Amino acid sequence: MASSAQKLIPSDPDKVTVSRNVTPTIKTFSAPFLRFGLIKVGGRGTIVQLRSGNLAVFSPVALTEGVKKEIAAFGNGRVKYITALDQEHHIFLSPWHDAYPEAIVIGPETLEEYRKKQGYPTISQQAWKGFPKSAAAKASFRVSEEFDQEFEYEYVSAHANQELVFNHKPTRTLIEADYLFNLPATEQFSRSGVDTSAGLMSKLFNALNNTQGSAVWQKRFIWYAISAGDRKGFNASTSRIAQWDFDRIIPCHGDVIEKGAKGIFEKVFSWHLEAARKGH
Repeated sequence: MASSAQKLIPSDPDKVTVSRNVTPTIKTFSAPFLRFGLIKVGGRGTIVQLRSGNLAVFSPVALTEGVKKEIAAFGNGRVKYITALDQEHHIFLSPWHDAYPEAIVIGPETLEEYRKKQGYPTISQQAWKGFPKSAAAKASFRVSEEFDQEFEYEYVSAHANQELVFNHKPTRTLIEADYLFNLPATEQFSRSGVDTSAGLMSKLFNALNNTQGSAVWQKRFIWYAISAGDRKGFNASTSRIAQWDFDRIIPCHGDVIEKGAKGIFEKVFSWHLEAARKGH
């Protein structure tokens, strides 16, 4: 981990990490996380047990002894896939890959250069599987037979953070990082004794990035800021994701949306979905 990332995470993650089985085949590890070292957005890693028993890890959190023990007792204990859900959710990739060297490491194709600039170790080319940006390459991209049988995925390269979004079809669960927030991060700070709304920046970010009511501020934030660089591309990716069958969303920041998530998704991204229908 780069030294600049130390101030973003707890000094003793095991003391404050919340482990939970969301379903019999999905486990989450939720912990405090500070964006820019200031904003209480929380962090969450998600582990999915595939039908084979192998494990797929998304947005890995700190690999503590407590996490290792739970991994060993989940499924067959074999971590087969480790995924950075975007360019920002990669700081623990190296410790996880060191611990599970047989795993395939997945991320947006831009991540290798991004990690290099930040001083992170290089992931071996034998293990690395980068999602391609080009439309033709995206259409033919595959992870593996066992993975692709259970997951749909979309590389939202129009997102500023280069988002990867996954749908675990057997449990109808969308797994994502910075694509949609569901703040405040109540579960993620529940063992820390920290008030998630304390501080002006956290209060403001909670107001901008929640799914309550009309969610108009998150809609505006995504429309005018996050998707501004390539809104047509963002609209197209969002339209494809909207066609998937899911009822739960596990975000990296904020609480899990346990049910009715498809309706919330359609609400938050309604402007983009409407623009996509109009061909914009």
